[in-house]
Amino acid sequence: MRDPTVVTESERGALHRAAVQMRDDYAGIFGVETIEQLLLSTAEDIATRSTVYNQFRLVLFERLAGERLQALAKSQGAIGRGLPGVLFLCVHNAGRSQMALGWFAKLAGSRAFAWSGGSEPTDSLNQVAVASMAEIGIDISSGYSKPWTEEVLDAADVVVTMGCGDACPLHPGKKYEDWDVDDPAGRSLDEVRGIRDQIGLRVLDLLAELEVTPDLAGLTGWTPRRATAP
Repeated sequence: MRDPTVVTESERGALHRAAVQMRDDYAGIFGVETIEQLLLSTAEDIATRSTVYNQFRLVLFERLAGERLQALAKSQGAIGRGLPGVLFLCVHNAGRSQMALGWFAKLAGSRAFAWSGGSEPTDSLNQVAVASMAEIGIDISSGYSKPWTEEVLDAADVVVTMGCGDACPLHPGKKYEDWDVDDPAGRSLDEVRGIRDQIGLRVLDLLAELEVTPDLAGLTGWTPRRATAP
């Protein structure tokens, strides 16, 4: 039986081929050796960290490595110069931080960067959270639970934490916001709708702080409303 904590030779070969394919995306920024090294280190870290990535894990290795490369390029000023970056963190990266990332990506578009992560990644997203976001026209179903990485921490200007407490990383020079938002785990769809809307309003406030004009086009049946006047 294969040891799930070991990156196999077959997977190493696939990662090399992925590095060659990704080279064009980072032409003039990273060489294929750097890309392959980061792919391999990502694979080894995830394989060692948990066995929940057994199914489709090669795809997940590549996706997380891609995020690390993007963040590294941004922190070096090679891409996205002048654009803000935000990292959303929670415990499992399955509900709150995924919803926040979905909101931010939808409203900010290409005018900012955003990532998410968890202190204890799990094997799947909260499907009630996915359904609640789909109701308003935001698809987060392709997201995946993952740990944060040093690259995204370095690239982020703002780190938003939601429930991960002392497990959340602290880096000097970053702006931190702690959002007191209920965990959608085990809650009904109606309850999660309230959590979804609360996160949406907080994302709008964050975009205002970052001076990024939100794009509300494409949202279905949702308009920013507060219970009390500001």
